Amino acid sequence: MNGMNKIMKQTKMALIALVATVVLVGCNQEKSAIEDRKEATKDAIDNRKNAVDVAAENAKKQADIDAKIEKAKIEANKEATQAQLDADKKKADAQAALEKAKLDAEKK
Repeated sequence: MNGMNKIMKQTKMALIALVATVVLVGCNQEKSAIEDRKEATKDAIDNRKNAVDVAAENAKKQADIDAKIEKAKIEANKEATQAQLDADKKKADAQAALEKAKLDAEKK
């Protein structure tokens, strides 16, 4: 009997060791899966951060381009208005010269 108890005891110990191993392996796999999900989430967040950085940089560049275009339009309008005003001055000078010439012609 003593030999049989020893075999039963060893069998129980082996079974407990096997169950413990299965539990530990399952636990390690779950921990590994959790770690993998964590890393995937962090990678996705990093990718979104990079996309936000790129979008912001592109928006800044577009804003700079838009500002340059707007400044060029303002400058062009200013130059066109000044050219019109210069033409109006010359027209006024010419009109005054014409009127003076008429007066001079009438006096003679």
